[in-house]
Amino acid sequence: MLGSAVAVVAGAGSAAAVGPVAARADVPLLWREFNRTPFTHPQIPYIGRAGCRGGATRLSRPRVFADVRDFGAVADGRTDSAPAINRALAAAGRAGGGTVTLPPGTFRIDDVIRVGHSNVVLRGAGSGRTTLYATRNLTELIGAYGSRYGGDKSGWSWAGGLIWLAPEARWTSLVAAIRAKAWPFEGWTGNRRDQWRTLTPLAPARQGSWTVRVADASSLRTGALVLLRLTDDADHTLLQHMCGDGPGPAAYVWDDKTKLTSYVPYEWPVRITGVRGRNVTLERPLPLDLRPEWDPRLTTHVPELTSAGVEGLTLEAPETPQQPHLLDKGHNGVVLQCAYDCWVDDVTVRHVDNGFGLVAASACTLRRTRVAGRGSHHPYFCREGSHDNLVEDFTVEERTSPAPPNTQLHGINVEGLSSYNVWSRGTMRMGTFDSHRGLPFANVRTDITVNNTGRHGGDAGAGPLFGARFTHWNIRVTNGRAGLVRIDGLAPYSATVGIDEVREFDQIDVPDFTGDLHTRLELYGRPDAVRPRNLYDAQRHAFTYLDGRAS
Repeated sequence: MLGSAVAVVAGAGSAAAVGPVAARADVPLLWREFNRTPFTHPQIPYIGRAGCRGGATRLSRPRVFADVRDFGAVADGRTDSAPAINRALAAAGRAGGGTVTLPPGTFRIDDVIRVGHSNVVLRGAGSGRTTLYATRNLTELIGAYGSRYGGDKSGWSWAGGLIWLAPEARWTSLVAAIRAKAWPFEGWTGNRRDQWRTLTPLAPARQGSWTVRVADASSLRTGALVLLRLTDDADHTLLQHMCGDGPGPAAYVWDDKTKLTSYVPYEWPVRITGVRGRNVTLERPLPLDLRPEWDPRLTTHVPELTSAGVEGLTLEAPETPQQPHLLDKGHNGVVLQCAYDCWVDDVTVRHVDNGFGLVAASACTLRRTRVAGRGSHHPYFCREGSHDNLVEDFTVEERTSPAPPNTQLHGINVEGLSSYNVWSRGTMRMGTFDSHRGLPFANVRTDITVNNTGRHGGDAGAGPLFGARFTHWNIRVTNGRAGLVRIDGLAPYSATVGIDEVREFDQIDVPDFTGDLHTRLELYGRPDAVRPRNLYDAQRHAFTYLDGRAS
């Protein structure tokens, strides 16, 4: 699918919808417009290639390498099987990859389960048949994790998992920094954000282009993962551009948003699909303009984890009370970090502080995942510059015990300049759409039913709630509460299409930007009328490209 759909794209190209949906009289005007300019539409982002391997429906798994019982694991619920499972995973990595299987039963784990090598998959017999029972939290296992911004907050409130997918060297350096109380930067360029070198500067280009022109292509090759790096200028025009440009973002006060400005440079991982002279074709279209004042360049990064996954199991923690806000101990679920083209499939987490996390992870798919049990702080979190991820067929269950005082429930979180992520076909029996400041932009939530009971978060120093091209499409709100679902009064250059009528509650937000937000609202109060019903599915299936021409 990758080769036929993208590898031969010669440029920004053109596109045309296929099938009858584009011609229907009851289709929103926004969808008709998007069909004409899918890569440059001002309100709706192109997310048709979000997810592992461009959103591939079928993911090829490596051959079976071993059963964890061959390394000493015992499914009796009493024996600590973490050392055996980790030995099996490490052996598969040293062998170049493979699937490590977990038979039905309950395996006790007293340590973090680490997937640290590419092409390694941990596969249980199904989320209803294989259980990992995690007896300890990350504070006990690794240590107290503070915030690089100061205060007494616990970093385990937004990072780390008891199943942790990250490159082995990256995981080791993160743990060493935490234990030394040198709180790390968690992204693609090292603990101090300096482990990179320039591959080549880039010529100016427009957002939506599939091809860039480089100064020197000698170190670039087809199939390589590179990092697009954009710095900001003194007037913060890059941050303004993420918000759609114009007078509102230009008038916004950026200099005092110290947490937000620490997230820049913007770093976007992407695979190269073709090199022809100085023209380089990318796996996905450019997320932003490339302007000389932002010093656009392709760089190296810490070695990525790729083609790795976890599937077919339940991770259960002890049913301890949920901790006060931002003081989580780290009974966390599954986290992907510095991962690209990785996946989680058919996995349930129960009684966790935080469920599924994407931390500087891109092009990953979370499919058929579920958060259950006593309630969690972040059922799903997406942060530290995570891009192009797909979370589909997900469920947040209603909590099984009341929330203790001074706790928070967020929901499906996105923050920290994360962009072009998709949440699709979800059922949220509690929680909310948590845009957690930090200027996330060009993200989509589509075909979701939500009992909107949570609250969004975000530090004032992290800047705006939304950047441009946020889209909420076909959202069914069962309790009629607004809570960042209807965003036409908040998010610049964004779209709210086909949501139930909602009303404000005690957390009432005001727009970050003055003047016209250039937002769109269609089919308000009519989610059942939206066609197409799922914006991601429609984008993924509506367009094909051959040599830059519509097909």
